Amino acid sequence: MDQRITAVPGVGKALAAEYQKLGISTLYDCVELLPRGYDDRRKERRLQDATQLDPGVNCRITILSHETFPSPKMGMTLKVNAEDDDGNIVTLLCFNRPFLKNTLKIDSHWYLNGIVQKYKGSWTSSRFEVKKTKEECGIGMILPIYPLSGNLKEKNLRDATRFALAALEPFPEILPSSTISRYSLLSRDEALHAVHWPKDEEDIRKARRTLAFTELLLMEISILRDKPERRGKAGKISKLEKALLSSLPFPLTEDQLRSIDEIREDLSSSSPMYRLLQGDVGAGKTLVAWISALYIISKGGQVAFMAPTELLARQHAEKAAELLSPLGVRIAFVTGEVKGKGRSLLLKALAKGEVDLAIGTHALFSSDVEFKNLRYVIIDEQHRFGVNQREALQEKGEMPHVLMMTATPIPRTLAMTLFADMDTSIIKTMPSGRKPIKTHTVASNNRDRMYEAVGVEFQRGHQAYFVYPRIDDEGESDLRDVTTMFSFLQKKYPGVPSALIHSKLEDEEKMRILSDFRAKKLAYLVSTSVVEVGIDIPDATCMVIEHAERFGLAALHQLRGRVGRSDLQSYCFLVFEPGLSEDGKERLKVMRETNDGFLIAEKDLEIRGPGEMAGNRQSGFLKLKFASLTEDQDILEDARMEAERIIHEDKGLISSENAGLRNALREMARD
Repeated sequence: MDQRITAVPGVGKALAAEYQKLGISTLYDCVELLPRGYDDRRKERRLQDATQLDPGVNCRITILSHETFPSPKMGMTLKVNAEDDDGNIVTLLCFNRPFLKNTLKIDSHWYLNGIVQKYKGSWTSSRFEVKKTKEECGIGMILPIYPLSGNLKEKNLRDATRFALAALEPFPEILPSSTISRYSLLSRDEALHAVHWPKDEEDIRKARRTLAFTELLLMEISILRDKPERRGKAGKISKLEKALLSSLPFPLTEDQLRSIDEIREDLSSSSPMYRLLQGDVGAGKTLVAWISALYIISKGGQVAFMAPTELLARQHAEKAAELLSPLGVRIAFVTGEVKGKGRSLLLKALAKGEVDLAIGTHALFSSDVEFKNLRYVIIDEQHRFGVNQREALQEKGEMPHVLMMTATPIPRTLAMTLFADMDTSIIKTMPSGRKPIKTHTVASNNRDRMYEAVGVEFQRGHQAYFVYPRIDDEGESDLRDVTTMFSFLQKKYPGVPSALIHSKLEDEEKMRILSDFRAKKLAYLVSTSVVEVGIDIPDATCMVIEHAERFGLAALHQLRGRVGRSDLQSYCFLVFEPGLSEDGKERLKVMRETNDGFLIAEKDLEIRGPGEMAGNRQSGFLKLKFASLTEDQDILEDARMEAERIIHEDKGLISSENAGLRNALREMARD
């Protein structure tokens, strides 16, 4: 398996370097290079079969005559006249190759594969190859088409693949025979041969499905084997939880109640919880987190709640104080800004267990922060933290329970892969009384009607956000910025109180502005995407996003989620510039047609691909050779189901039937 690519006849150091650009250094790498397509030459196509839509021919020809003439750009050009077996004539144009006259001798027979076109009633071709035999020309076969690099040609890769398959066969089986039978798959040896040199379309389909299934199954097993088992019944609801629930002026949704029960069951287990709580913007995840925290606090444990920004952490701390302090919960806000004696007292209180709930940012995992009995870690907007940061916080307790929350819904396919080691709770139902946000796309030259609509909302006593991609001009006059547009909007809405907010402001100033906005001292904010998460203003009914084509789907959905947080009808205006790309058009179309964050996440996966969305949890999982997370959802679901069956029956993979899986996973770990 480790034989170098130079074992292929004719491959020296120079050509090996070209193979390396494709990630091929060994014969096995060559076998694992998936063709990007196929050239079907099973049926002979003569000149009369060629059309403008399908100009390819694949047939025997007889050389009739030659003619050589000079060409200003191509040097000497050889014209070769030939006829197929039907007597149709084609002229082959051999630019700068007059020497072929000695090879393509008159009355000799060849097999032609090429692209032809009809000009003034005659067939011509300048893109062709001629071979002496049918086999060399590939007639009667399906030929693989590979990605190329530098001086590599399809012939190089086809020859290398043939050599590698012959040199390495038979390939050891990975899948259990029962799995192959259950899912109607090929053996690994059959699949690797068929994916490169298929007999028909069914061969290609089965081969690719087998190889993708195998790859995904190995990945799912490797994740599930590390997933802790939790058994036991859910603990009884605590008095603190009951007290908070009875104090709320609204009922929880079914999704919230179910998520609380799922989390409480995990928190009751002796094994640490590792759960992902997904919820669309405004669905009430944070309240679920507070209620679950009360269960641990009622048992004498401490809880750490980590948010990605100090602004968001402060808002969480204020809300927690409002809801939980009346119940006797001792809350501390841990920030790097607290210095000197105040910090010393805070750290002592944490270490003595005099704080039940610590809320903060990355300051929570500073080396001088110690807990007496940290039992539960809640991480908000998990994708914004690195794995090392999360682990540093977990290490401050003895195997604490972990809840990771995200308001950026993760596509089901990606979640099954990246978060297969976690249990998942999902909140999709919005609190009762919420109305779907009406989203409008606005061409940049049609702003006036939009400004009028927002002005009407101001007259109704409602509030608005205006979001721009940049803080100031920075010399790019084609992009609107918050500084310039703040002045413009003040003239547009004279006498309407407003404020400018962006990342360069001090956190104290941001908090003051948001506090005034919440108190309705301000009618609108002019902002960058700093308002993307965590801002909850019930009377805000308008979100205007300028240069919307420059924002990704996830960011657009998060920004839109800042409105529609009450029973008031809310609106989102996506303002775009001329010359939208196809991706830009698709993003705005998706936003206009749906408010469903989970559907938007699926579309985002299709547009952006899995790698960009995976963030810090990618860790090699998505470097797939045969499978695609966007196109192979059905295969992934089958692989996941089979992985669960195998793990349930033989977690250690010690049975003889699972030897192939065991060996393959060992090789993966070695790599």
